[in-house]
Amino acid sequence: MKVDYIVVGLGLAGLAFVEELIQANKTFLVFEDDSQTSSLVAGGVYNPVVLKKFTAVWKASEQLNLAMLFYEKLEKKLNQKFDEKFVIKRVFKSVEEQKKWSIASDNSLLKQFLNPNIEINKITGVVGNFGFGNVNQTGRIDTLKLVKSYRKLLIDNNLIRFDKFEHQKLNISLENVTYKDIACNNVVFCEGFGIKENPFFNYLPLEEAKGELLIIHAPKLNINFLLKSSLFLIPLGDNNYKVGATFNHSDKTLTPTEKGKSELIEKLKNVINVPYEIIEQSAGIRPTTNDRRPFVGVHNQYPRLAVLNGLGTRGVMVAPSMAKNLYNLLDKGENLDVEIDIKRFN
Repeated sequence: MKVDYIVVGLGLAGLAFVEELIQANKTFLVFEDDSQTSSLVAGGVYNPVVLKKFTAVWKASEQLNLAMLFYEKLEKKLNQKFDEKFVIKRVFKSVEEQKKWSIASDNSLLKQFLNPNIEINKITGVVGNFGFGNVNQTGRIDTLKLVKSYRKLLIDNNLIRFDKFEHQKLNISLENVTYKDIACNNVVFCEGFGIKENPFFNYLPLEEAKGELLIIHAPKLNINFLLKSSLFLIPLGDNNYKVGATFNHSDKTLTPTEKGKSELIEKLKNVINVPYEIIEQSAGIRPTTNDRRPFVGVHNQYPRLAVLNGLGTRGVMVAPSMAKNLYNLLDKGENLDVEIDIKRFN
């Protein structure tokens, strides 16, 4: 069997890269073994502002614009709705935070996203003694629904194999790469934290941060926006809300824990003041990086092997642009931004 590309992993990174291949009429085969779940349990929020510091996300406008077009095309292609747009309300904890917000909203990189007016009206069920700031051009991609729908598309077209990828069975030459019965031009690894088992790219300083989330049912909390405080609450409809998330750098399992649940429950006490019922708990491992920049590029010794990883908590926003950057490198020879190129670790 001969294809242009093998893609290992079908989370957001792999999905976005496959879309680049389809648009370019390239042939490919995806390998997926269900070992990585971060895209499936992610909150899926796209937000161009770092709400802890009131600063703009790296290349916020560029990445957001490309991402919105990307998901719009996928909705048409798969005839499903994935994008739910809503405002984010940031809870202020002090007058000082209000002042910082006002200053930030006048910043040239932020003024299109931050509403300068402080919202002082009380919101039923929400703890917010110092008011709220509204972030625009935000929303949520239903990543679970998207990945499952895209997986079905690949299954129907015999473009995916549900096998664990065996790195040691790769044979790499100047002309091509072979893997078992397949010959290809390039292999792109989008394995999430599974990269730790990849002998070609396990030198990259990927950090694994376990995140746990809850889904709660709160009939008296009638909000249609994302609430950001010490944690986030995302409306899911029918009075259900996704709550998260924890950050745990020591536990590398995918199992939800009582400790994680207790942490979220404790934080919720300072965020909402209405009764709720926990109806689900989930966990995933986020692939994050020290410098908050993705891992994109080719292997120093084997340029036919490439990586697209480390998208972090803003994966839905950065995946389309990072996939395009990598494809343009591999197919067109275009240089990568030095901030994302894995050459920074050579």
